[in-house]
Amino acid sequence: MKNNNFKSPVYSVISVPFEKIRSNTYNPNQVATPEMELLYQSILNDGYTMPIVCYYIKDEDMYEIVDGFHRYITMREHKDIYKRENGLLPVVVIDKDISHRMASTIRHNRARGSHSVELMQSIVAELVECGKSDEWIKKNIGMDSDELLRLKQVSGLASLFAGRDFTKSWNA
Repeated sequence: MKNNNFKSPVYSVISVPFEKIRSNTYNPNQVATPEMELLYQSILNDGYTMPIVCYYIKDEDMYEIVDGFHRYITMREHKDIYKRENGLLPVVVIDKDISHRMASTIRHNRARGSHSVELMQSIVAELVECGKSDEWIKKNIGMDSDELLRLKQVSGLASLFAGRDFTKSWNA
Protein backbone atom coordinates (compact mmCIF):
# COMPACT_ATOMS: atom_id res chain seq x y z
CA MET A 1 0.00 0.00 0.00
CA LYS A 2 1.78 3.11 -1.23
CA ASN A 3 0.41 6.53 -0.42
CA ASN A 4 2.11 9.22 -2.49
CA ASN A 5 0.16 11.93 -0.65
CA PHE A 6 1.51 10.99 2.79
CA LYS A 7 3.74 13.59 4.41
CA SER A 8 5.62 12.71 7.60
CA PRO A 9 4.77 15.07 10.47
CA VAL A 10 8.43 15.96 11.00
CA TYR A 11 8.31 18.14 7.88
CA SER A 12 5.79 20.39 9.63
CA VAL A 13 7.39 21.35 12.94
CA ILE A 14 5.64 24.24 14.69
CA SER A 15 6.60 26.34 17.72
CA VAL A 16 4.02 25.95 20.47
CA PRO A 17 3.92 27.89 23.76
CA PHE A 18 4.77 25.60 26.67
CA GLU A 19 1.51 26.53 28.41
CA LYS A 20 -0.55 25.12 25.51
CA ILE A 21 0.97 21.63 25.92
CA ARG A 22 -0.10 19.01 28.42
CA SER A 23 0.80 15.43 29.20
CA ASN A 24 -1.43 12.48 28.42
CA THR A 25 -2.83 10.12 31.04
CA TYR A 26 -1.61 6.85 29.54
CA ASN A 27 2.17 6.99 29.12
CA PRO A 28 3.78 4.17 31.14
CA ASN A 29 7.34 5.34 30.43
CA GLN A 30 9.44 6.48 33.35
CA VAL A 31 12.95 7.87 33.21
CA ALA A 32 15.39 7.58 36.11
CA THR A 33 17.06 10.67 37.58
CA PRO A 34 20.47 10.11 35.92
CA GLU A 35 18.85 9.86 32.49
CA MET A 36 16.76 12.96 33.16
CA GLU A 37 19.96 14.82 34.02
CA LEU A 38 21.50 13.54 30.79
CA LEU A 39 18.45 14.71 28.86
CA TYR A 40 18.85 18.15 30.46
CA GLN A 41 22.54 18.19 29.47
CA SER A 42 21.60 17.15 25.94
CA ILE A 43 19.00 19.91 25.56
CA LEU A 44 21.28 22.44 27.26
CA ASN A 45 24.22 21.65 24.96
CA ASP A 46 22.51 20.65 21.73
CA GLY A 47 19.11 22.32 21.96
CA TYR A 48 15.89 20.52 21.10
CA THR A 49 16.88 18.20 18.27
CA MET A 50 13.63 16.23 18.20
CA PRO A 51 10.16 17.71 18.24
CA ILE A 52 7.50 16.66 20.71
CA VAL A 53 4.74 14.61 19.09
CA CYS A 54 1.28 15.92 20.00
CA TYR A 55 -2.38 15.62 19.19
CA TYR A 56 -4.21 18.94 18.82
CA ILE A 57 -7.44 19.25 20.81
CA LYS A 58 -9.26 21.95 18.87
CA ASP A 59 -12.11 22.72 21.28
CA GLU A 60 -9.59 23.33 24.11
CA ASP A 61 -6.86 24.84 21.92
CA MET A 62 -4.38 22.50 23.64
CA TYR A 63 -1.73 20.04 22.47
CA GLU A 64 -1.61 16.68 24.22
CA ILE A 65 1.71 14.86 24.22
CA VAL A 66 1.95 11.52 22.42
CA ASP A 67 5.76 11.32 22.62
CA GLY A 68 8.28 13.67 24.19
CA PHE A 69 6.94 14.01 27.73
CA HIS A 70 10.42 14.06 29.26
CA ARG A 71 11.60 16.76 26.85
CA TYR A 72 8.55 18.74 27.97
CA ILE A 73 9.37 18.09 31.65
CA THR A 74 12.92 19.31 31.06
CA MET A 75 11.60 22.70 30.01
CA ARG A 76 9.16 22.77 32.92
CA GLU A 77 11.86 22.02 35.48
CA HIS A 78 14.72 24.07 34.04
CA LYS A 79 13.99 27.77 33.73
CA ASP A 80 17.26 28.32 31.84
CA ILE A 81 15.92 26.11 29.04
CA TYR A 82 12.48 27.79 29.16
CA LYS A 83 14.07 31.23 28.91
CA ARG A 84 16.50 30.30 26.14
CA GLU A 85 13.69 28.75 24.09
CA ASN A 86 11.36 31.72 24.76
CA GLY A 87 8.82 29.35 26.30
CA LEU A 88 8.31 27.54 22.98
CA LEU A 89 8.61 23.85 22.22
CA PRO A 90 9.05 22.28 18.77
CA VAL A 91 5.96 20.19 18.06
CA VAL A 92 4.71 17.94 15.31
CA VAL A 93 1.03 17.08 15.24
CA ILE A 94 -0.50 13.71 14.46
CA ASP A 95 -4.23 13.42 13.86
CA LYS A 96 -5.12 10.02 15.29
CA ASP A 97 -7.86 8.71 17.54
CA ILE A 98 -7.04 7.87 21.16
CA SER A 99 -6.32 4.17 20.53
CA HIS A 100 -3.84 5.02 17.79
CA ARG A 101 -2.23 7.69 19.98
CA MET A 102 -1.80 5.17 22.78
CA ALA A 103 -0.24 2.68 20.37
CA SER A 104 2.01 5.40 19.01
CA THR A 105 3.20 6.30 22.52
CA ILE A 106 4.13 2.68 23.22
CA ARG A 107 5.87 2.28 19.83
CA HIS A 108 7.92 5.42 20.45
CA ASN A 109 8.90 4.21 23.94
CA ARG A 110 9.85 0.71 22.85
CA ALA A 111 11.67 1.73 19.68
CA ARG A 112 14.34 3.61 21.62
CA GLY A 113 16.25 0.40 22.36
CA SER A 114 19.19 0.05 24.67
CA HIS A 115 22.95 0.43 24.46
CA SER A 116 25.35 -2.42 23.75
CA VAL A 117 27.95 -2.86 26.50
CA GLU A 118 30.64 -3.52 23.90
CA LEU A 119 29.86 -0.33 21.99
CA MET A 120 29.75 1.69 25.21
CA GLN A 121 33.20 0.29 26.14
CA SER A 122 34.54 1.42 22.77
CA ILE A 123 33.07 4.88 23.19
CA VAL A 124 34.55 5.24 26.69
CA ALA A 125 37.94 4.03 25.43
CA GLU A 126 37.87 6.52 22.58
CA LEU A 127 36.89 9.39 24.89
CA VAL A 128 39.74 8.50 27.28
CA GLU A 129 42.16 8.35 24.34
CA CYS A 130 40.92 11.83 23.31
CA GLY A 131 41.96 13.08 26.73
CA LYS A 132 38.51 13.39 28.30
CA SER A 133 38.45 13.11 32.09
CA ASP A 134 36.25 10.71 34.03
CA GLU A 135 34.23 13.72 35.22
CA TRP A 136 33.69 14.90 31.65
CA ILE A 137 32.63 11.42 30.53
CA LYS A 138 30.23 10.98 33.45
CA LYS A 139 28.62 14.38 32.92
CA ASN A 140 28.34 14.25 29.14
CA ILE A 141 27.23 10.68 28.57
CA GLY A 142 25.26 10.22 31.77
CA MET A 143 27.23 7.68 33.75
CA ASP A 144 27.90 7.36 37.43
CA SER A 145 31.35 6.46 38.78
CA ASP A 146 30.53 2.77 39.23
CA GLU A 147 29.24 2.33 35.69
CA LEU A 148 32.27 4.06 34.22
CA LEU A 149 34.61 1.93 36.33
CA ARG A 150 32.82 -1.28 35.28
CA LEU A 151 33.07 -0.36 31.59
CA LYS A 152 36.76 0.36 32.00
CA GLN A 153 37.29 -2.91 33.89
CA VAL A 154 35.51 -5.14 31.38
CA SER A 155 37.45 -3.55 28.54
CA GLY A 156 40.66 -4.95 30.00
CA LEU A 157 42.62 -1.97 28.67
CA ALA A 158 45.10 -0.73 31.27
CA SER A 159 45.41 2.53 29.31
CA LEU A 160 41.89 3.48 30.41
CA PHE A 161 43.21 3.77 33.97
CA ALA A 162 46.23 5.92 33.09
CA GLY A 163 46.68 8.92 35.33
CA ARG A 164 44.56 7.46 38.14
CA ASP A 165 45.90 7.21 41.69
CA PHE A 166 45.21 3.95 43.48
CA THR A 167 45.70 3.34 47.17
CA LYS A 168 47.81 0.43 48.29
CA SER A 169 45.48 -1.97 50.06
CA TRP A 170 48.25 -4.29 51.22
CA ASN A 171 51.32 -3.36 53.15
CA ALA A 172 54.47 -5.38 52.58
